[in-house]
Amino acid sequence: MSLLQHHDEAAFDPLRLGQRSLVVKAAFVLAGTLVLALASQISVPMVPVPITMQTFAITMIGALYGWRLGAVTVLAWLGEAAVGFPVLAGGAGGIVPFMGPTAGYLASFPIIAALVGWLAERGWSGNRVVRSFLAHLSANILCLAIGGAWLAALLGAEKGWLFGVAPFILGGVLKSALAAAVLKTVEVYGGKARLN
Repeated sequence: MSLLQHHDEAAFDPLRLGQRSLVVKAAFVLAGTLVLALASQISVPMVPVPITMQTFAITMIGALYGWRLGAVTVLAWLGEAAVGFPVLAGGAGGIVPFMGPTAGYLASFPIIAALVGWLAERGWSGNRVVRSFLAHLSANILCLAIGGAWLAALLGAEKGWLFGVAPFILGGVLKSALAAAVLKTVEVYGGKARLN
């Protein structure tokens, strides 16, 4: 199957969100922002950018929610942060994180959620473990590219690479593998116990 072709039998939609009402989708968006806020607090402090479970949660939401609702959920979470809710890493909130060293990564988050969701809708998830891994890895690489480019603009190319990309490569690979494994489990057990 071509990457650009879309077949319903290949679509990954274990939550069946495409069939749900607007109210239910809104509840999933709210729940997703809570998951993102919690994942943001699982972090290893580093300067200038901490290592967190944010990208894992973001790509999982993209895969489980689909590209549209996944991106909307991430945008809602970033909106919560922008108005001051302490939902980012280390309990940060407000406008400052959107202008400092983390701004590039934050800007990439809705894009990577949409990317993984778009690929999942085309069968790059669930039982297709290698494709699922590659979808999540592609998103992590894109996040590092956008975040690293912003950091390079602030600190210079060498420091952008040393502080904004290199320390996160192994974590991106591991989080991508974990996401593919979790989604394989969702596919296997989701057929046995569908969410109604």
